Amino acid sequence: MKRSTLHGDHGTLKLRRLGIDTYTDPVIYMRADCHVCRAEGFEARSRVKVTVGGRGIIATLNVVSDALLAIDEVALSEFAWRTVGASEGDEVRVSHPDPVESDSRLRAKVYGARLDAADMEAIIRDVIGGLYSDLHLAAFVTACAGDRLDESETVALTRAMIGAGERIRWDFPVVADKHSVGGLPGNRTTPLVVAIVADCGVRIPKTSSRAITSPAGTADTMEVLAPVDLDVAAMRRVVESEGGCIVWGGAVRLSPADDILIRVERPLDFDSEGQLVASVLSKKAAAGSTHVVIDMPVGPTAKVRSKAAAQSLSDRLRAVGAALGLRLRIEQTDGSQPVGRGIGPALEARDLLAVFQNQTDAPRDLRERAIRLAAAVLELANAVAAGQGAAMAASALDDGRAWRKFQAICKAQGGMREPPSSSITHVVEAASRGAVSGFDNRRLSRLAKLAGAPSAAAAGLELHVRSGDLVASGQPLFTVHAEAPGELAYALDYLAKHPGIVMLDPAE
Repeated sequence: MKRSTLHGDHGTLKLRRLGIDTYTDPVIYMRADCHVCRAEGFEARSRVKVTVGGRGIIATLNVVSDALLAIDEVALSEFAWRTVGASEGDEVRVSHPDPVESDSRLRAKVYGARLDAADMEAIIRDVIGGLYSDLHLAAFVTACAGDRLDESETVALTRAMIGAGERIRWDFPVVADKHSVGGLPGNRTTPLVVAIVADCGVRIPKTSSRAITSPAGTADTMEVLAPVDLDVAAMRRVVESEGGCIVWGGAVRLSPADDILIRVERPLDFDSEGQLVASVLSKKAAAGSTHVVIDMPVGPTAKVRSKAAAQSLSDRLRAVGAALGLRLRIEQTDGSQPVGRGIGPALEARDLLAVFQNQTDAPRDLRERAIRLAAAVLELANAVAAGQGAAMAASALDDGRAWRKFQAICKAQGGMREPPSSSITHVVEAASRGAVSGFDNRRLSRLAKLAGAPSAAAAGLELHVRSGDLVASGQPLFTVHAEAPGELAYALDYLAKHPGIVMLDPAE
């Protein structure tokens, strides 16, 4: 029997929880024949204002059948539910949203106009307020892509993104940070750098991201070893006691507009220099950093693909960093092949532990890259003379101090744990004899994701060869790790269609 009790207020409906996950997209579910939809003229994909108690959100309408909801019921996506603090049975008011004030600025940018600080502030304010649909966001991202943001616009966008969220202020004169622009599988140097730098007396409160389209973000890898979902107060306690931390940036709401824009940028696969700079530096400034080292991998299948592109991006980073009062050092590194052996949270965590513990089979490239970046941080922070940072960083690893510091950081963040292992593996062998001439980083990342990473923490790839290695026919190139047969099947189907992920030149 259908429920049909209408509330006295014609603009309200009764809330029901369906448990639908839409990531960070607020969605409302209503019947097309409910009295509110009919009275207000709402159609599927309409943007509507949803008010529960005293809290409101702008959401996208999805129309459902009468088998899912009664005529007087409404449902919210889990993100929208959490945002408004909803409870089962709450009364919900649904109405037309106010006009988006920054629409004219967005249209101006689409048609090639330059935006000033007030324009950027208005757009970012509406982005944070949830007033922009995915279509609005895609239009803004597209209008800023390529070289469509000049230096002053990039500074204005960065400042607007900083001002729209929380800022952490520290009582230390030097607050260090390290960031990679990405695009290189397995490049998980951050935990090593943080432990080395903190042990050497430089404060390094590191906020890191989770993966969106990659097989693992730093927060995903760190989370298999210790909790990362810390608030600002907990983060402060860890830094004050241990000198550093590695936490998930989403928990501390630093530059929240960046997370919203990235959600749209990544699927579009746009390489926008201005937006990348604003994304990186807004998070660093909001986290209270004063000295920042940027790891910029350069390679044909990395995010930055040429020396010319690296130089242009470096110049923009330095200019915007100077405008914000940040001291930057940019390290252009090898982006031609993955770093370490593991691609995926748990596999990358095992590489980290091997380096920390000075195991004989620890990936040397991961160790060397971490030493180089830690040295750059120590020298930029004036903790050691120029040219002496590598020796200090290597010493911290060699004598176990960095490993002890990392364990202490993990304990302070809630306790250290063992990374999980996959239950299903498949070895991929060389089809012929040859020399490894290169790797397709993007397709390796895609393959690891199809195997289940990062949501399945133990899933991913384990590499057995490096560039320049001579391999025999039938020799293992890499192992696919999965936690479910279906995910392994997806990965192997993709591999069959893209057999040249590891490139082999015929051996003479």
